[in-house]
Amino acid sequence: MNRKYRHTVIAANWKMNLLPSKVKAYADELKPLTAQAKWCDIVVCPPFVMLPAVIKAFRSSRISTGAQNLSDKESGAFTGEVSASQLADLGVHYVIIGHSERRRLYGETDSAVNGKIHAALRENLRPIVCVGESEQERETGVTAELVSLQVKTALRDVPAQKMRRIIIAYEPIWAIGTGKTATSEDAGAVCGTIRSVVRSLYGARTARAVSILYGGSMNARNACELLSQPDIDGGLIGGASLSPVDFAAIVDAANQ
Repeated sequence: MNRKYRHTVIAANWKMNLLPSKVKAYADELKPLTAQAKWCDIVVCPPFVMLPAVIKAFRSSRISTGAQNLSDKESGAFTGEVSASQLADLGVHYVIIGHSERRRLYGETDSAVNGKIHAALRENLRPIVCVGESEQERETGVTAELVSLQVKTALRDVPAQKMRRIIIAYEPIWAIGTGKTATSEDAGAVCGTIRSVVRSLYGARTARAVSILYGGSMNARNACELLSQPDIDGGLIGGASLSPVDFAAIVDAANQ
């Protein structure tokens, strides 16, 4: 982490877990555990149906609300989709875009990710843009090339003045929900590659200001080691975020 130039961000991705009726209890437990986290931005990203409850539950705290996805369309006959303007009007501040599960299970392409980023930026949402490689791609040694291409395509036509709103999350697909974690050095190296790509596109000052998260099974046990890497500025937390105690421990590690 390098707080001199950029924010530390810990974001919870609940995926399709928990219930609207359990949100208040979760918030009541998490808020006192993270009340002293002055150096860390905290985001909770629940399923769409829980967004109003999460916004209400964390309204009096420093914890922000994010969505897990959005449409690249502004409005219209798109049954089942949710637009950026609808999220912004609700009070959402962040949105996850291009998560590996969206890419792998629902065929979301790099081009679609780019369209969603532009939609989010039009409504002043902060995109958390996910990139990462599969186990096969990692074994064939194309991680750097693949991640670089994903970043370049995702950021196509994004103006420099809006880059500071974007957060990038490196989430190796082979580590999502498997309990496997990249070594801190390997994760840090890929996050360094991501920063180098941003530098090549926007210059050193912008690259220095972009927060890059690690999203591959970060938990209370490995958070400190991962966050010790200079180019890892926080985490996109899946399973460990479902427990307020476990999630707070990661926030505490990021707040050191």
